Amino acid sequence: MKIFWLFAHPDPRSLNGALKDEGLRALEAHGHEYRVSDLYAMKWNPVVDGTDYGHDPADRLHIGPSSERAYHHGHLTPDITAEQEKVTWADTVIIQFPLWWYGMPAILKGWFDRVFIKGFAFGHTDPETGRPLRYGDGRLTGKRAMVITTAGARAATLGPCGVNGDLNDLLFPLQHGTLWYTGMSVLPPLLIPSADRTTPTAYATAATRLRERLRTLPTTEPLAFRHQNTGDYDDNLLLHPHLTPTPPTGPSAHYTTPPPPHHP
Repeated sequence: MKIFWLFAHPDPRSLNGALKDEGLRALEAHGHEYRVSDLYAMKWNPVVDGTDYGHDPADRLHIGPSSERAYHHGHLTPDITAEQEKVTWADTVIIQFPLWWYGMPAILKGWFDRVFIKGFAFGHTDPETGRPLRYGDGRLTGKRAMVITTAGARAATLGPCGVNGDLNDLLFPLQHGTLWYTGMSVLPPLLIPSADRTTPTAYATAATRLRERLRTLPTTEPLAFRHQNTGDYDDNLLLHPHLTPTPPTGPSAHYTTPPPPHHP
């Protein structure tokens, strides 16, 4: 497999840094190719700006059309183009980060803002129906993605009844609204909990879980998100009420079967 490892933690000596190195060794052992973007080490610029697209500052900046034109005409800045080439090359994308304030670090959000632009990651239509290709269909269809995240919280508190909310709900904007939106199949996330209290024994357990998830990357069943264009949604993109026994609300309505529980 060809794996693109997207990493966002400011300290290579951290738990995240150690797990990244552990993961890359495991990929080598299984004969996979990989490329890495260590965003902090790269000093990645997370801020969208007109200079990304060679935009004339005298004109108003419309992000969608401007980014799409720049993509199609080859006017994107080299740092964006290099990241898009990594995504295109890979058949699997791993996104690793610490869970900060219930989301990803700003530098990683900025990576998606600048790299997953219209024309590259979305903005395509079915030539026969004219319907937008998104939520299971799109330019990145056929690729797999998996989130690896650490959290200071205990695993149970990131479960269905935990005070922090269920992990898959917290990751819904990334897993469903970004990765699945662009057509990627999303594997269940790997949570490493109690990150600030990791002992040697806990690290050994985490490393074993990581190696096993990487070993089974090609065969793990993805999260069962609903496709936009296969009949589950009406013409207004509202879920048909007969698909759930009660009026559907929240992220859980957009799975055909519930995601598997995560384990410590």
